[in-house]
Amino acid sequence: MKRAVSAFVLFLMVLKGSVFAIDLTEEINAATEKVMPKVIKWRRHIHQYPELSNREFKTAKYVEDHLRNLGLEVRTGIAKTGVVGILRGSQPGPVIGLRADMDALPVKERVDLPFASRETAEYNGQIVPVMHACGHDAHVAILMGTAEVLASMKDKLKGTVVFIFQPAEEGPPAGEEGGAALMIKEGVMDNPKIDVIFGLHINSQTEIGKIKYKAGAVMASSDWFSIKVKGKQTHGSQPWNGIDPIAIASQIINGLQMIVSRQSELTKAPVVITVGKINAGVRENIIPEELTMSGTIRTLDSQMQKDVHEKIKLVTTKIAESFGASAEVSIDTKTLVTYNPPDLVQKVLPSLQKAVGKENLIETEWTTGAEDFSFYGTKAPAFFFFIGGMPKGQDPKKAPPHHTPDFYIDDSRLDVGIKAFCHLVFDYSNSWK
Repeated sequence: MKRAVSAFVLFLMVLKGSVFAIDLTEEINAATEKVMPKVIKWRRHIHQYPELSNREFKTAKYVEDHLRNLGLEVRTGIAKTGVVGILRGSQPGPVIGLRADMDALPVKERVDLPFASRETAEYNGQIVPVMHACGHDAHVAILMGTAEVLASMKDKLKGTVVFIFQPAEEGPPAGEEGGAALMIKEGVMDNPKIDVIFGLHINSQTEIGKIKYKAGAVMASSDWFSIKVKGKQTHGSQPWNGIDPIAIASQIINGLQMIVSRQSELTKAPVVITVGKINAGVRENIIPEELTMSGTIRTLDSQMQKDVHEKIKLVTTKIAESFGASAEVSIDTKTLVTYNPPDLVQKVLPSLQKAVGKENLIETEWTTGAEDFSFYGTKAPAFFFFIGGMPKGQDPKKAPPHHTPDFYIDDSRLDVGIKAFCHLVFDYSNSWK
């Protein structure tokens, strides 16, 4: 009798294991192929009508209507314009977050497309052209398509999927909060509590049909700094009667680059310090009293990030003092280092292989670009990867980069993102214990 019971229990275990091991690739592929015409239509609509950070009102409504039509639980107005859709599976399991960013940039589109943007909007007090020059339109369409595919396979889903459509990844307007940090502050990771979160970014210099990933630090932290140098105003013909903040600023800029080239352990991780803006003076023959300059800091190690901050303050103030001036430094952290836990990476690689095949899955190097997806990693294990948007056969070195007027992506293979997200959800939930 005991042997019979044991055999029956073993049979149930094997049966249970075989159910878990069901390969859903064909079903995911079929559902993705069916939704793809709509995904391309959605992406092109969003591209034609882009909206700046914290102003994604029409985009949010577009997403909301779609999620409601799928029968999802929908929450709106999170972090100003954020939209969250919640899909509860038919069986217990983990809560998995999937994130897409929605905002565009103050860039004038030069690409000749029938759906090119002609939109303008106010940005920091100016009327500017607006363009999806970083591919967020594709991210939104991919996640909308993923939601439709997973909703159609709800009966096979264990656990819950939280679809996060986030505003202001590029940074909120001056004086406002926004982006991932505000989404987290307003509880997006807590209700329901997310156990793991996945995000992707399309890349204009990676060929379509490919996925790139990296374990560990993958994208840099981003800090914005501002330096005010105060000297003494004088006539331009008599510099010895004043203290020239412009000349001092040039020495400070050299000093900042010495931090990179002579004080940072670059074999450990890269460091970038860029001064992007300088304001001083009103007339050619007057040495002004004050100068302000600002820029960005990029690091790929959290301790190096702290060290660089301290060195910037020290170098700046001491150089100014050595010429009889004074200097003030302020540093604002915009993002953290985007970090993929190596154990999580190893766990999810088979899912990515199902989406594109082993030959199209490429391990890449880190990048000094930044992503506020990094904040989600402070609340749960997080994995961020890249999908190709460059037309097949094009030279990556000639492909226009992100944040430029000529930025272009081929949207014919957005299915890669949908398949990757779907496999990640099913594989992770089926391995949940």
